[in-house]
Amino acid sequence: MSLEAAGDQLRQVADRAELRVAANFQTLWGHESGTVYPGPHYRRAYCLMYQSTEPDLGFRLPLPGEEVALEAALPLPTPGTSPVVTEEAATTISRGLDKVTDGTQDRDATAGTVLKSRLVNAWRGRALADGTNKPVLVLVGGYAGSGKTEFARFLGDVSGWAFLDKDSLTRRLVERLLTSMGGEAHDRHSDLYLKEVRPLEYKCLMDTANDNIDCGISTILAAPFISELNDEAWMNRLTNRCRAKGVEVAAIWVRCDIDSMREYIEFRDAPRDEWKLTHWDEYVQGLKTDSSPPGVHLTIDNRLGAAISIADQTRDALRKILG
Repeated sequence: MSLEAAGDQLRQVADRAELRVAANFQTLWGHESGTVYPGPHYRRAYCLMYQSTEPDLGFRLPLPGEEVALEAALPLPTPGTSPVVTEEAATTISRGLDKVTDGTQDRDATAGTVLKSRLVNAWRGRALADGTNKPVLVLVGGYAGSGKTEFARFLGDVSGWAFLDKDSLTRRLVERLLTSMGGEAHDRHSDLYLKEVRPLEYKCLMDTANDNIDCGISTILAAPFISELNDEAWMNRLTNRCRAKGVEVAAIWVRCDIDSMREYIEFRDAPRDEWKLTHWDEYVQGLKTDSSPPGVHLTIDNRLGAAISIADQTRDALRKILG
């Protein structure tokens, strides 16, 4: 069917089921191309129109015991997969990459060949690594200056998982947005930031993480996550959404003492911390340094910088062991 015809049929199905969908061709194209994830009414309407289930259509992974007509996801190698089968699959990927390579373009052919080889080897290596394990989304939270970013980076060094830092990802956009709305670029405390900008900032971070985990890539996020980890409903929604995709969620809180946090904030000398330092007594009144948020699975004790020091020593020991 054309997008227009599919939209007409989807609207008819939705009307009969009293589901609210617009079903114009732009929306359907967004669903088809993967740029927009269908909302609950759209998913129900699609299932009715195609007489299928959500796992059949690739909207989520099947529940235990739930039958699935078609396998939508790319199969992954496992430690139990025959080496012959693994190599056959790797060759298939290599041939596919060769077929889509435009050899008429004047580029560094050697570098391109090396890149394709690394892609195939990365897929092959999953059989020896975590092919049977579910991807994991790790949230590393903590107050400003607690050491959360450094610890999250250490986890990325050890695991090889993707590492996303909120400030690196969104800071320049946030600063421009604040000034365009009549605020201060480095504001992180006013209602303008907290109510209008911060939700968008975290939405960008989580959307980027979703792009990774949808590809089966375990991802580590570094951000304060103060409101989020204290919001049981938010954590439950995130956990349920991720589990529907076969992804586990783990939340880490980096605990630190107030004096050490101030020392680090002063050391990094970031403009966004100016309000905190100017109004330090007011700022620290809202900090709970004696306990972790309720949504946390693991607390890291970085009081006096102890955890980051151990992380540095661990890196150094690994370099000596592995050469």
